[in-house]
Amino acid sequence: MTFYINFASILFSLIVDNTQTYTKNQLDKLGNTLIYLCTHIDSASKTHLLKLVFIIEEIAVKKFGVPFFNLRFDVWKLGPVSRDLFVELSGETNLLSKYIKKGGGAESQKILPNQAFSDDEFSDNEIKLLEEIVDRFKYCTANELINYTHRKNTPWYNTAQKHGVLDSLESGNMTTTDFEIDLSEIIQDDKVKMNLYNSFKEYFNQSKSLKS
Repeated sequence: MTFYINFASILFSLIVDNTQTYTKNQLDKLGNTLIYLCTHIDSASKTHLLKLVFIIEEIAVKKFGVPFFNLRFDVWKLGPVSRDLFVELSGETNLLSKYIKKGGGAESQKILPNQAFSDDEFSDNEIKLLEEIVDRFKYCTANELINYTHRKNTPWYNTAQKHGVLDSLESGNMTTTDFEIDLSEIIQDDKVKMNLYNSFKEYFNQSKSLKS
């Protein structure tokens, strides 16, 4: 059987401990993805990047059966949102300061690359996926990206509906939740991809246990 991506290399590059301390490899992958997006998309804002990181994760699971970053995403009104990334992009960057910075003056809403892009953490198919994402979404506004991730029967929509918060989020009576989005729902009818996904998660959880 031929895998679409280098499964083993991703497993080793995405190990996170129980306190959400990210490895250098994981930060390199996320940071360089943000650099790539900022370099190829004009006026990339916090909302643009938050949505595009989720879209990359969603499409990677759909295409390959394996997460691109293995980040947690929660259902928020303007979500899906990775809380750690939200914090990094909302205030002073800490974990990702090596890779990105805030614009100044008239560009204060923009996120800018802080160094050149490095492809060391990416397989050929992952680079192709990044190229596809940019080609498809580079001209979308932040609101268009939000609407895209909130479409009916998407993971955001289904999770919000499952937990009874869809109406409250859409009306603005609720802005954040602790409900995690399960991306495996989009491949539940594909046994091969579900096996890959479950194997990845099992290995990941075992690795966290060994590090605790």
